[in-house]
Amino acid sequence: MPPSLPATINIREPRWDQSTFQGRAKHFFMVTDPRNLLLSGAMLEEARRVVEDYRAGTVPPGLTEEQLWRAKYIYDSAFHPDTGEKMLLVGRMSAQVPMNMTITGCMLTFYRTTPAVLFWQWVNQSFNAIVNYTNRSGDAPITPSQLGTAYVSATTGAVVTALGLKSLTKHLPAIIGRYVPFAAVAAANCINIPLMRQRELKLGIPITDENGNRLGESTAAAQKAIFQVVVSRIGMAAPAMAIPPVIMNALEKRAFLKRYPYLNAPLQVGLVGLCLVFATPLCCALFPQKSSMAVSRLEPEVQAWIREKDPRLETVYFNKGL
Repeated sequence: MPPSLPATINIREPRWDQSTFQGRAKHFFMVTDPRNLLLSGAMLEEARRVVEDYRAGTVPPGLTEEQLWRAKYIYDSAFHPDTGEKMLLVGRMSAQVPMNMTITGCMLTFYRTTPAVLFWQWVNQSFNAIVNYTNRSGDAPITPSQLGTAYVSATTGAVVTALGLKSLTKHLPAIIGRYVPFAAVAAANCINIPLMRQRELKLGIPITDENGNRLGESTAAAQKAIFQVVVSRIGMAAPAMAIPPVIMNALEKRAFLKRYPYLNAPLQVGLVGLCLVFATPLCCALFPQKSSMAVSRLEPEVQAWIREKDPRLETVYFNKGL
């Protein structure tokens, strides 16, 4: 009979070293795995039972370390980390690739007419609102008012950017026009994320020492966290919205696509999906989830309070969010 699994494995933290890009990438390849969407309700509940039992100190007989980590990542893919509630299917991180490949592929395919631009930018921002609501923080919950303001503002910003650039690129080469959706998505991210997290910008986010002891809240840390998330989100969209247009622009000049124009959208969606499978986890891994900041870069009053409490402390840590 194999030895029982020790109850000392910390499954509240990722499996791999999060101080390295490689460790973070491995973690997010597991978190964003679209195959998790295909798991049945019974499998999700079994994973929940294994994780909750193990956290409570109960180790099921015959459980291996590999099975424990698999259960942890299944649990994390479907249940909210703060509330423990099962998340909306399309709002889960594992839905990012299939949902974004469909929406982005259609934005890149149907960009020539104003109604198409309006419709697909609206669909994209509606999906973003669902993702932001589903993954909201339990420590700083999003109110319906904040969600509505961010949704309307981001949709307006994306549509105005898309239509404005569309009119400016009318007389430029066709390849330039293909990048209008990317500019609109980048502009929307710059509007949407800060508005969605405006409470953090006003009141700050929790900062801790290296051991996780809470030191207070900092708006400077919130600004850095939101900047990192915006960069990650734009980076996530960049390959999927920059590479397929070049390929499609070349393919559309060939006889094959002229003969079978209905293959345009499926090809575009497929190319976007191929890019997103890698871009989504790799860009999520650009910055550590547990980000750090020098005490000297915090607000003066927060610095003074920390210096009074622990004069030797040089660095604080915070959760940047996704």
